[in-house]
Amino acid sequence: MKVLFALFIASSSLSASPNYVLIFCDDLGYGDLGCYGSKKNRTPRIDQLAREGMRFTDFYSSSPVCTPSRASLMTGCYARRVGMHEDFTGHWVLIPRSRRGLSPNELTLPEALKAEGYITACIGKWHLGDQPPHLPTSHGFDEYFGIPYSNDMASKRRGDPPLPLVKQKSVIEAPANQATLTQRYTREAVNFIERNRKRPFLLYLPHTFPHLPLFASKDFHGKSANGRYGDSVEEIDWSTGQILNALKKHGLEKNTLVIFTSDNGSNGRNGGSNAPLSGSKGSTMEGGMRVPMIARWPGRIPADSTCSALASTMDFLPTFCALSEAKLSKNKIDGHSIAPLLFRDEGSSRYEAFFYYRRRQLQAIRWGDWKWHLPLKNTFPAWTTPNNKGRGRPGKLVNLKTDLGEKINVQNANPKVMVRMKQLAAQAVTQLGNEAKPGTKTRKAMTLDSSKPMVLSKR
Repeated sequence: MKVLFALFIASSSLSASPNYVLIFCDDLGYGDLGCYGSKKNRTPRIDQLAREGMRFTDFYSSSPVCTPSRASLMTGCYARRVGMHEDFTGHWVLIPRSRRGLSPNELTLPEALKAEGYITACIGKWHLGDQPPHLPTSHGFDEYFGIPYSNDMASKRRGDPPLPLVKQKSVIEAPANQATLTQRYTREAVNFIERNRKRPFLLYLPHTFPHLPLFASKDFHGKSANGRYGDSVEEIDWSTGQILNALKKHGLEKNTLVIFTSDNGSNGRNGGSNAPLSGSKGSTMEGGMRVPMIARWPGRIPADSTCSALASTMDFLPTFCALSEAKLSKNKIDGHSIAPLLFRDEGSSRYEAFFYYRRRQLQAIRWGDWKWHLPLKNTFPAWTTPNNKGRGRPGKLVNLKTDLGEKINVQNANPKVMVRMKQLAAQAVTQLGNEAKPGTKTRKAMTLDSSKPMVLSKR
């Protein structure tokens, strides 16, 4: 089988480099799509995408919040490895005017593909720094159109400017009209596909929604059975359909890998759902970090298939590089190519273990079906562990195969599993660090000497 897979890769690279469309929602929960069990949100085009491709059941973001999860997607690394974990200033994620951002020494997904002749675009929310050296155009994207951080970041008390809509490196609208964002992103994405249909491309579409506050255009506002949340999700479904239509119109379907996923779980408010998982955005329970993921490539990925192997957003960079014969960075990365999973060459995960980091802490480890919630003297943030007011928690071992709700502690009955978990925790702390302690295999982010707010240019 491995020989056949190698021959497949060789033959596909000789014919044409595949295109990539990576649709990345913001705070979309595991249970928010019809193909993942939602009975409230109508998502026919995304459900069709799943029928035409592969649906992953055990797919993870590397973090339960925005900035570190996006850093992992771009670099193939845990955010702690590249210095983009949550900071020590009291903020979970980068805020406007942050001086911190990805180091130029980190090879990003678009940079790797550009070296192989790809044209690249980021359309949507970035959230890896709003200063010019941190923007998408400084990290491998030829084109950028979108908002540089979350749509709730316009605090007058903090001195934030009106929410900017940016094209390349210039603010073209402030405040951004949020009700129009999904439709404008979609138009830009379809236009990008049309303009670049004769060359290999990477289209990265990180949607603004369903992050709060919720908005939808007049075509979708008030139309769903799930309030404003459903309106936003159903407009994203429409957007996905428009992109799929554009690929079909230009004969690009059979040479395009389409990925649909989310940056972390839903916060569980306003209609969002992580069912049947426990926990929500911000926590290291499954509902905070296990997310929907669908991959479609007609004729290559088996239609109407399911994959239960553990995989993560850190795998996109090595997977796309493997398929396009692009070179990986000499720096250590944590992701793995999931091409063998996509093409059913191998059925098992390449992760020996998966680490759940939250802010400064290693909070949990998954090893096979086992998940160990580490004992913690204190928790960050306090609200992720109800009723303890940040005072800490005891350890707990659960078996996700039989206890998806993570309720039954089987630690005492499995001493051998606990021995291995403690070994894995020691390895993670040594290499990636824990709380304020840096690891031996971590690298620094870029920190600028000064920063200033993004404002609308005078015309």
